[in-house]
Amino acid sequence: MPNAPKTKHRSVRIDDDDWADLAEQAPSGDRSAVIKDLVRWYLRRPDADLPERPVSSEEQTA
Repeated sequence: MPNAPKTKHRSVRIDDDDWADLAEQAPSGDRSAVIKDLVRWYLRRPDADLPERPVSSEEQTA
């Protein structure tokens, strides 16, 4: 079966600006990977690590 994902589609409400910024900052623009990493870390899964945060604009100018 073509395009049969392993997981169900989920919906969350996220501010438009945050959603756009997340796409710009996420590695390769993969917002879902960042969200999944955060959920696994939050739930304290044994193999989960907190995703690395992007450099802030203040850190870039310092």
